[in-house]
Amino acid sequence: MQKAVVLEPDTLSILDKMGKQIKLARLRRKLPVEEVALKAGISRTTVWAIEKGSSKVSIGAYAAVLHALNNSDEDLLLIAKEDAYGRALQDEELLTGKRAPRRRNI
Repeated sequence: MQKAVVLEPDTLSILDKMGKQIKLARLRRKLPVEEVALKAGISRTTVWAIEKGSSKVSIGAYAAVLHALNNSDEDLLLIAKEDAYGRALQDEELLTGKRAPRRRNI
């Protein structure tokens, strides 16, 4: 039995905003929920849950809806692309007094 995932309030806020953005994208295209659900291969209820930013919906369902909205699923490639925190950690480790390897004369 899987444990329920407990999300931070900031994360819930992000999901809520993402759901609203997905709904606006659908409305701008003048697509009914039924058509998006059919294209995405999911139920209308799941589309409505996504548009409400539900954390109980799989990321695959979110991707399917984004794809149904004219291939917007490519936006998922932007997730963690610019990892400023990870780069800072890596740079900090590189600056701990280690020296670069010596060059060999060939």
